[in-house]
Amino acid sequence: MTLTSFTPGPDTQAEMRAALGCFATGVVVVTTQTERGPLAMTVNSFTSVSLTPPLVLWCPAVHSKRHDPFVGAKHFSIHVMAEDHMDAALHFARHGEAFDVHPWSRNTQNQPVLDDAMVRLDCAHHAAHPGGDHTILVGEVLNVSRRADLGPGLVFHQGKYGRFSD
Repeated sequence: MTLTSFTPGPDTQAEMRAALGCFATGVVVVTTQTERGPLAMTVNSFTSVSLTPPLVLWCPAVHSKRHDPFVGAKHFSIHVMAEDHMDAALHFARHGEAFDVHPWSRNTQNQPVLDDAMVRLDCAHHAAHPGGDHTILVGEVLNVSRRADLGPGLVFHQGKYGRFSD
């Protein structure tokens, strides 16, 4: 076994990305309503924060064109994607305003929501914190919708989408 070490910095960003990519994460698509219409973003920087109150967080990149509308949104919905939703996850990673290829509707806050996500967390903006080249967005979960019939969740690991295998 070969162990390599490095100090994180501008010259080692690729190595840092590869090291962090060794941690498998779930895949979510976050949606919100903007003045221009529905907006979505695929992210893997999502986690629970608290049960009381019910808080979750996710982290959009500051350099993303979609960053500011999400940071300024009063509401957003987080959709946990099933393994058979890879096409939707890839689509919304590239095209945030194109909702014509995936079934969607609106929730009680008039926010765009994906109809067939495994889990949907409808959130109110709770806090935003600077986090280096990302912003840490904390949402208070107002409503949860859950489908148990979709099988395993979509996983992102070492730059690839896939599924968990035990």
